[in-house]
Amino acid sequence: MPHFQYTGPNGQPARFAIVRRLTSIGASSECHLVLTGSEVAPTHCTLIHEPGRYKLESAQRSTPFYVRGKKTRSHEVKHGDVVVVGGHELVFSAVDATAEPEAPQGAAKDPKVPLEAMRQLQQFSALLARPADLEALLDELIDQVVAMTRASKGFLVLAMGESEALAAPEANGSGPGADGGELKGRGYEIRVARNLERQPVDDPAELLSDNIIREVITSRKAQIISDAYADERFRSSLSVMNLKLCSVMCVPLLVRGELLGLIYVGNDNVRDLFRAEQLELLTIFGAQAALFIKNAQLVGALRTESAALAERLEHVKFGEIIGSCPQMVEVYNRVEKVASTDITVLVNGETGTGKELIAREIHNRSPRGKGPFITVNCGAIPENLIESELFGHVKGAFTGAVANQIGKFQAADGGTIFLDEIGELPLQLQVKLLRVLQEKQIQRVGEAKTTAIDARVVAATNRDLLEEVKGGRFREDLYFRLNVIGILLPPLRERGDDVLLIARYLISRYAKEYGRDVDPAKALSPSGINAMMRFGWPGNIRQLENHIKKALVLADGPQLTAADLDLELPDGKAATDDDAVLPLAEARDRWQREYINRVLALNGGNRTKTARDLGVDPRTIFRHLEKEASDAREGGG
Repeated sequence: MPHFQYTGPNGQPARFAIVRRLTSIGASSECHLVLTGSEVAPTHCTLIHEPGRYKLESAQRSTPFYVRGKKTRSHEVKHGDVVVVGGHELVFSAVDATAEPEAPQGAAKDPKVPLEAMRQLQQFSALLARPADLEALLDELIDQVVAMTRASKGFLVLAMGESEALAAPEANGSGPGADGGELKGRGYEIRVARNLERQPVDDPAELLSDNIIREVITSRKAQIISDAYADERFRSSLSVMNLKLCSVMCVPLLVRGELLGLIYVGNDNVRDLFRAEQLELLTIFGAQAALFIKNAQLVGALRTESAALAERLEHVKFGEIIGSCPQMVEVYNRVEKVASTDITVLVNGETGTGKELIAREIHNRSPRGKGPFITVNCGAIPENLIESELFGHVKGAFTGAVANQIGKFQAADGGTIFLDEIGELPLQLQVKLLRVLQEKQIQRVGEAKTTAIDARVVAATNRDLLEEVKGGRFREDLYFRLNVIGILLPPLRERGDDVLLIARYLISRYAKEYGRDVDPAKALSPSGINAMMRFGWPGNIRQLENHIKKALVLADGPQLTAADLDLELPDGKAATDDDAVLPLAEARDRWQREYINRVLALNGGNRTKTARDLGVDPRTIFRHLEKEASDAREGGG
């Protein structure tokens, strides 16, 4: 059983067994593990047991702990880890400490036997810590067990679900597990069968006693049989009589109450071969093997889940764009329709929504896809240089023009030119751009003649160009020339679960670059997911990317929390795992309130239009506003 070893209040070594899913540690008498001292907070930290791992988390930011001399607030504890909490050293053990076994009555104790067994266990543990072939490791386990117990043969029997979870991709059913119809009928199969010469055993199912295996599976307790043929429990068993079994030991492989299978060793020639201390040592090997098998199963499941995530990601990708919300599906449909034409397109959306990616998809899916794709940021070029940048110049046209230079339009000939932030273009250049769009010709600065060009134009802006037209800052005729087909990109805050899809893609993209070994499918903690879904994302995908990069660099634990992502919720509070899961009714009410407020803002506070857009009675909106005002008064009072 996993436990902490530490020094108790009386100065004597103490042992605390970990039996709960969540164990609290602190100075309060209400904590499960109570530690004394002024440096220990009432509730200092909690140990969370999840399948296959134990994770230690600080109860609050002001109560860190130390692992290997490093201060941290989140750590996945491993066997042998020393955790320092307020001056107390807690040594984590994943398995039970085993006392030195007793020799049978009348027999002399041989100190070399447990010592050699422990050495073998240490060697096997070292093997598990290194990357290696799974089949070879399982063979090595049984070889070590056979040698330690002086058995003539040993078997690893696994529940069929566990065996399948550990199956190598190239397995074809020709190994030991292909035999044993009766065993399979009970949901188990032989995974490894080895003899004393470290060779596979032929016809392994014929050498096992179904009755002994059934006894261990039913009782979930280790069994030692000195003479199975004479044992009252098995005397009438056909398998025992046919096999004329002598010495048998069988131990269950248990992980937190789950029976994964069993280890079975036997000798058909020597009675009373096995003693209690050997059964105890075999049980230790079994505990180690069970943890390894379970971890291998979990890793296999994670790989399968990651592969499934990658496959799902492909289904929600549109070229380099990720998203599957209805608004983005509508964008994809529009891109597909306009891509095959040469029609001018205006992409509108907030900063960071991916306007250039949309322009690239239009280009890549068009007949011009093999031609050049030229990007111009109209807001990043000084006003006195933008004409030359767009249309080119001849030598001597102005100070510094020491050679002829083609412009971006000529560079895009046969392809697509993307005019980003078109709303920043000066008025005098808007006139010239309009002429280029109309006549398909450009005139370089300082040159009298014109040059024909063949470039498709895709423009983008984060401004409301109609408002710019009304304000006299953008030409109306140019607006209508550019906006032949308009594509509106929704902000990230309106794209629902897309934020998680994009976040997981970014995690998989940057994790290796920043030296983090994380699984994208499991990398976000509940608080991280909660904060990401509720955050407003004013900078959209570009901002999300920055937060993901920051979290991958700074996070201490295997998951990215809201604190790692540095996200603050709309109410100004930092998200924690405590508020990650809400009752369904509360979550529905919270979402409804936020959504109504969002639509009200889009409609400039017009309650009648908001009610019409939402398909509800106007009184619903009035009641909503009254409740918001009441909550605001209560909050302020």
